[in-house]
Amino acid sequence: MNVTEAVLHRRSVRAFLDQPVAPELLREAIELAARAPSGGNVQPWKIHAVAGDALARIRASVAERIQRADPDERPEYAIYPDKLWEPHRTERFELGEAMYALLDVPREDRAGRMRQFARNFEFFGAPAAVFCYIDRRMGPPQWSDLGMYLQTLMLLLRERGIDSCAQECWSVYPRAVASVLEPDDGLMLFCGMSIGYADPDAPVNRLRAHRLPLSEFAAFHGFD
Repeated sequence: MNVTEAVLHRRSVRAFLDQPVAPELLREAIELAARAPSGGNVQPWKIHAVAGDALARIRASVAERIQRADPDERPEYAIYPDKLWEPHRTERFELGEAMYALLDVPREDRAGRMRQFARNFEFFGAPAAVFCYIDRRMGPPQWSDLGMYLQTLMLLLRERGIDSCAQECWSVYPRAVASVLEPDDGLMLFCGMSIGYADPDAPVNRLRAHRLPLSEFAAFHGFD
């Protein structure tokens, strides 16, 4: 698989098979992804890979805190800006509507939509995951380094036939995750990522996110 193929075939998978990921494949991809660009070679990412008992404990921890609406859980950051503007608002809205249509969950079925959202915190049934942390003293340029690392990791996984779903929603429950992983003091949870093999029969995995046309986001200057 070349890079173009990996880019075109990578997608956010929201239903996984109960098939383990070989630890050596995941370790290799996590290590190689560190070749991602990093301003000043700072390399601000701190990665925790989980599977088995650790994965189950995180699922249980977050489920318990959701159930009792833990007041100590506070989001690490705002995932989206206030009053998201166009065309971004429409793109986000239409993606959600397309996903729930595949799941046959109508807009008025709020309970059904909440059940699907809760699947985020079950890793969508994935057998493995990674959590990405960053030192709180780092700034926006280092946050962009995280994005480059995570994209590189997802493409390397795809090259190995492994699927993934990057999930910033985990930043809403940092204490639940920390209760199991015990990250170093001063680290902020940026996101989690579910990792495994896509269930080919799950309707939600037919979702393909729309992308804006080139003319909407790019301009070319000085080209003949």
